[in-house]
Amino acid sequence: MTGWTPAELDAIGRAGELRVAGRRADGSLRPLVIVWQVRVGDDVFIRSVRGPSGGWYRGVLAQGRGRIESGGVAKDVAFVRDDTRGDEVDAAYRAVDSVTSPVATGTTLRVDPA
Repeated sequence: MTGWTPAELDAIGRAGELRVAGRRADGSLRPLVIVWQVRVGDDVFIRSVRGPSGGWYRGVLAQGRGRIESGGVAKDVAFVRDDTRGDEVDAAYRAVDSVTSPVATGTTLRVDPA
């Protein structure tokens, strides 16, 4: 189930990348980092090009919450491991020729509005 509005999904989808920041234990935000994102249906997915060793990836996993900014949309979000749509997410990333290595595919996260 998605909490994105159609306008938010369209704006994020057109942007192709987003800025992502995880929350620290004290609730403050880590620095925003640019990552490639893809839209699959009514969901937004991100991956770490460096796999699980990527700094931003470790940061968002620590609390599972954070913030994204993309295409004029700024929103608090939850980061959710989701391997249920792997083939669709892989195809979406291949379409933009990005983040398709085996090490990256293991870091697929769905981004849900908080």
